[in-house]
Amino acid sequence: MAELLQLPFMQRALLAGLVLGLLLSQLGIFVTLRRMAFFSDGIAHAALAGAAIGLLTRRDPLHTALIFSALLAAVIFFLEKRSRLPIDSIIGIMFTSSMALGVVLISLRQGYQPELIGYLFGNILAIRVADLVLIVVLGAAILAFLFSRRRKLTLLALDREMAALAGVDPGRYELLLYVMLACALVLGIRVLGIVLVSAILIIPVSTARLLSRSFRALSCWTVLIAEFTVLAGIFLSYFLDLPTGAVIVLTGSVLFVLAFLASLLIRRS
Repeated sequence: MAELLQLPFMQRALLAGLVLGLLLSQLGIFVTLRRMAFFSDGIAHAALAGAAIGLLTRRDPLHTALIFSALLAAVIFFLEKRSRLPIDSIIGIMFTSSMALGVVLISLRQGYQPELIGYLFGNILAIRVADLVLIVVLGAAILAFLFSRRRKLTLLALDREMAALAGVDPGRYELLLYVMLACALVLGIRVLGIVLVSAILIIPVSTARLLSRSFRALSCWTVLIAEFTVLAGIFLSYFLDLPTGAVIVLTGSVLFVLAFLASLLIRRS
C-alpha cells in the first residue's frame, strides 16, 4: 500500500477523488432537495457535445465541455423562466439535442478515439496534471461559494417563497446553482464518465438520508459516505483491474443497500 501511494498517477487520482467527492456530495444535497436529478443527468449527457467540439477543433475536451455545459445550464434556466414549458420537457429537449449534436460531430472525425471513450466511462487513474489543477481550483471556488452562501441556498432549496421574503434573490441563486452544478458534473466526468457521473450526486445523499435526523447530520454523513465511496472504489478498481467509475458507483450502491437494511432493522426494533 505504501508503494502504491508513492505512484504519481495514484496520488493524482486520490486528490482528484477527494475534491470531487466533497464537491459533488455538497451539490448533491441541493440536487435532491430541489429534485434536480433529471437536470444533472441531462447536463452530464449533454456534455458529450462539448467534449466532441474539443476533439474536433483539437482543443482540450474538458475545457470545451465546461464552457458548453455552463452555457447550456444558463439556457435551460432562461427557457424555464421565459416559457410555459415544464422544466423536464426543456431539459429533455436540450440534452437530447446536445447528444445528437455530439454524435454528429464525433462522426466527422475519423479513426479510433480513446479520449472519447474516457469521457463516456471515465478513468481517474489516467487523469493528467492539467486536469487535476483545474479540478482543484474550480472545485475549491465552487465549494467556497457553497459554504459562504449555505444558509441562503438551503432556504432556497426548502422554500423558494420564504427565501424571497428573507431577502434572497431566487433567480440569481438558481442560475448560479445551475451553472455550478453543470461545471461540477463536467469535472466529475473525468472520474466516472458521462454515463455514471450523476450517480455520485444522488447515491451518497440518498444513503445519508437513511441515517440522518437533521440537516447537519445529513451534510456530514453525505460527505463521509461520498469520500469513502470514491476512495474505496479507486483502490478496489486498481487491485481488481476493473473500470474505476463503475466500481465507485457499485461501491456506493452497496453502501446504500446496507444503510437501507440497517434502517429497516432499527425501525423494527
